[in-house]
Amino acid sequence: MPADPAALRLALAEEVAAANPTLDSGWRDAVAVVPRELFLGAAAFRPTGAGWEPVRRAEVGEDEWLRMVYSDRTWVTQVEGEDAAEATGAVSGSPTSSATLPSLVVRTAQVAELRPGQRVLEVGTGTGYSTAILCHRLGAGNVVSIEYDADLAARAAVHLSEAGCAPTLAVGDGLQGCRKHADYDAIIATCSVRSIPHSWFWQLNDGGSITTTVSGWMLAAGMIRLVLDDEGTAHGRFTGDTITYMLARPHERPPSPSFFRLDGDSRSTRLDPGLLEEWAGRFVAQLAAPSAELMTTGSGIILRDVATGSQAWTEPDGDGWTVHQHGPLHLWDQVEQALLLWRDAGAPDLTKFGMTATPFEQTVWIGSPEGPGWQLPV
Repeated sequence: MPADPAALRLALAEEVAAANPTLDSGWRDAVAVVPRELFLGAAAFRPTGAGWEPVRRAEVGEDEWLRMVYSDRTWVTQVEGEDAAEATGAVSGSPTSSATLPSLVVRTAQVAELRPGQRVLEVGTGTGYSTAILCHRLGAGNVVSIEYDADLAARAAVHLSEAGCAPTLAVGDGLQGCRKHADYDAIIATCSVRSIPHSWFWQLNDGGSITTTVSGWMLAAGMIRLVLDDEGTAHGRFTGDTITYMLARPHERPPSPSFFRLDGDSRSTRLDPGLLEEWAGRFVAQLAAPSAELMTTGSGIILRDVATGSQAWTEPDGDGWTVHQHGPLHLWDQVEQALLLWRDAGAPDLTKFGMTATPFEQTVWIGSPEGPGWQLPV
């Protein structure tokens, strides 16, 4: 029996709602109505070994394609700027655009507490699927969406028109907001940021909100909704979600040179480097060393500072660990001290973390603004 897109949409909506019992029925209804197959085009990438293999709609057949589309998963549509439909074979590199899993799309909208009638800026149109979800729930006249990649934006515009959606679309750096159509009641980002861009503050109405995932070069992230107070300071607490969006392209780390371990000062660690494998532990490490990237090996971890070239790497030493640190920054010292503060606070998950932010200073803290805290790179 041929696959029925409407039945598959409804089944996906029910699956998403069952996994999130607090989800507003309006978002469930949007998933049940918006035709996701329109937004994936003719091909998508799936992981294969160390690379990405294009999967073509015409080759797998319509039924299999629809079942792929209506699974609650992210489908990568572009890798290092190369679209899946144009790839002639497997490619390597990092994804640069995707059709985000529907449960994350509506989860983000739920965290944002969006309501019909609010004027919303979406940063990152991507394929246009999340934009269509917003249009269905809020009304297309209330949705402005901006996309950094002009080619992606053009395709999204076609997809949205085919789906019967007519939001306001713009091309440009969403980290600058979209001043032409400001002000907004809410800004919602389908990309992660290292810190909240200045322009987002200036383009909010009084009492407006920003919902985004704060991430970094260790790829740990926390989702948060920040609400602007009368003095222009935004406050919020992180959710416990352990899933994230791709970093905004201007916030991506620069290309890394080949890595070679360098000897330096050595000492025993006070903590197991395995703490960095925990989501909250890695988030804390990223706060403590915001310009460092993290690599894991079979025998320990490696930290490399993108700005200075400083490095730290660990290796087993009997029942403990030894760390070697090279360069002007003692990266493990920074990370270890932060992890000790986190441990002393009870090693909480991200729901115990919050953030206080202005365009000029942004601090992530544990427990309360008076608790242990770290400034983001603004």
